[in-house]
Amino acid sequence: MFNGLATKLAMKKMGIPKNALDMSALTGGSSTEPNKLKKNPPGEEDADAANANGWPKWMTVKSLPLTAQAWLNPPPPPVPVAAECPKVGDLAPLDRDRKIEFGGGRRVLVVFLRCVGCAFAQKTFLALRTLANRHQQTLTCIAVSHSSEAATKKWLDLLGGAWNVQIVVDEDRSVYAAWGLGLGNTWYLFNPTTQIQGWKEKGWLGATVATSIQRTNTLEDRVKATAPPPKKPGMMRRATGEQQRQDELPTVEMEEEGPSTVLGNKWQQAGAWAIDGRGTVVWGGKALRADDLMDLDQGAKILGL
Repeated sequence: MFNGLATKLAMKKMGIPKNALDMSALTGGSSTEPNKLKKNPPGEEDADAANANGWPKWMTVKSLPLTAQAWLNPPPPPVPVAAECPKVGDLAPLDRDRKIEFGGGRRVLVVFLRCVGCAFAQKTFLALRTLANRHQQTLTCIAVSHSSEAATKKWLDLLGGAWNVQIVVDEDRSVYAAWGLGLGNTWYLFNPTTQIQGWKEKGWLGATVATSIQRTNTLEDRVKATAPPPKKPGMMRRATGEQQRQDELPTVEMEEEGPSTVLGNKWQQAGAWAIDGRGTVVWGGKALRADDLMDLDQGAKILGL
């Protein structure tokens, strides 16, 4: 409509720029002015400012605090979650890596904890530790944590140590899966009973553990940044030119997708079982709610203690 020669001459005479009536900027189209004539041509930073979903590049899951990532959906375990938890009379399940073994005359009380920093996990662990100290010659107490080894250690230090409890770190949750413990639903965590008990509890240490882990990671990053690059061995200098060029190529580390599992996950189900000396389950099951502490004393009593 405004492309006629007479219109262009009239606009030029009145001092109106020829692109003043260009509506492409409003409709999302490209401007008629070539990039080479623009004062600020689009660069790589503008292209990387947003991803395909329209979110800025810096706004990723990994940039969230560790305490927030614990609420997100975690990656699935490397093995399928068992269809049901072991019942009384069943043989105790064996996980893929045999992190926990039963039988041989050992009476075992195994507890699968919620995430570190959880007040309910704290009360469960303290009850287990009391039993382990009381029956240290006759009962093997095992606590399974799906948080990282560093976070689990820090949490245990805040609680005064593991003492006679054996700690099994299962960050990929393969042992949990073998025992039929997957992710809980909304009711498992946000039912009225759990919420009321959550407000009453004072043992929420997740933020403290997260702060310690993040401070340690920051210190390690600074040490790596200031450390000199490692020197190649002398024999590498005699490598062929092609091999030497390949060795000098930078190593690209693949960034893990999904939320961090350092603090574990809030939705992970918990449970506890008592296993006799023949490896048979004699008590226990999955926690009904996040605040279900289960009666560990009852499990020890059934084992004859």
